[in-house]
Amino acid sequence: MLSSSCRVCDHRDLELCLDLGKQPWCNHFLRRDEVGREPVYPLRLAFCRHCSTVQLDYTVPKETMFGDHTYLSGITQSLSRHFQGIAEEVRSRFFPNQPATVLDIGSNDGTQLKHYQRFGWDVLGVESSKRTARLAIEAGVPTTNAFFDEQFVEQINRSFDVINAAGVFFHLEELHSVCRGIRRALAPEGVFVVQFLYLPSIVRNTAFDQIYHEHLLYYTLKTLRVLLDRHGLELFDAYLSPIHGGSMIAFVGHPGLRPPTPRLCELQAAEERDRMNDIETYHDFARRVALLRDDNLKYLEAAAASGKKVFGLGAPVKGNTLLNYFDITPRLIKCLVELNSLRRGLFAPGTHLPVVIEDELQETPDIYYVLAWNFRREIIERYKSLIAQGVEFYFPIVPPET
Repeated sequence: MLSSSCRVCDHRDLELCLDLGKQPWCNHFLRRDEVGREPVYPLRLAFCRHCSTVQLDYTVPKETMFGDHTYLSGITQSLSRHFQGIAEEVRSRFFPNQPATVLDIGSNDGTQLKHYQRFGWDVLGVESSKRTARLAIEAGVPTTNAFFDEQFVEQINRSFDVINAAGVFFHLEELHSVCRGIRRALAPEGVFVVQFLYLPSIVRNTAFDQIYHEHLLYYTLKTLRVLLDRHGLELFDAYLSPIHGGSMIAFVGHPGLRPPTPRLCELQAAEERDRMNDIETYHDFARRVALLRDDNLKYLEAAAASGKKVFGLGAPVKGNTLLNYFDITPRLIKCLVELNSLRRGLFAPGTHLPVVIEDELQETPDIYYVLAWNFRREIIERYKSLIAQGVEFYFPIVPPET
């Protein structure tokens, strides 16, 4: 569905700033009988000239994308450690001497909530994917298989001391219903912890692969504040974390409860200095994305010409944006090597590269082309023996902080 108005402020002054072509829904890893039959949709960024929100101008229905997917947050150790740190921070800052109730929106396999359970806290996950919700329940994490929105809050009729949304707040097709639900479900002294890919980090890293159909919105602190203000919620603190190549951890409450922190004010000032709410920044970003594509294709073509065997390392959802925009074929990358067993025997949408589970791999490549580049340090440590043997690990995107 093509959007004609801004997802945040409803104004119609949208300007196209990056076109990645028509692509399949990138989390739809294909069975063999589905190969070549997957639908494609426009993948384009638009800039709202009224409120500066950067967003997709096309929506794949949430029932298609989130009803049953194969992403598992517990697969990556560094992400679990990050979630543990968030839980410990929330407890020490806001509820050091009392138990609390926690709601996790888009709770996936329950990895974040497990860390809160260790405190003896009462938790509830809301997860739209049937298989993933079932895995969480089997692991002992109370989970409801549903889409979170205002109607869901009315049905459960509960309030929570902590509401968490990690990697989901930019997914929301029913954005305003969700925000109303959060405001209603947040206890008077409660804290809403929202973790999201930070648009300035995407721009600085040229990390265009973090743009895909599930990610409808790309926030700066300014545009997040515009949304929260509309719904009677107040941003009072934030900091940048290296997780996922640069994510913002933001803390939100009811208005007037907590003053803005100095570090929040500094981050907001830096956005303005760096023109992160100006359209010209995103036109420049588009030019750098095209140059990155050219450089990567030259590298892969040279590897193929010299007879080197290249495997993709990881089959992250975002990797499919990169593979499809680069128009990668099995001539350049033979397969994708993955840890997540839910993707056994599947094929990447668009490129149709086969997914091979790492434990079942029969050969070692000359080059691993690392699609899961945002876990660079973990990957280098995990595969140091292969690196010592001369296997090259090539990172198509390298954040400056690594």
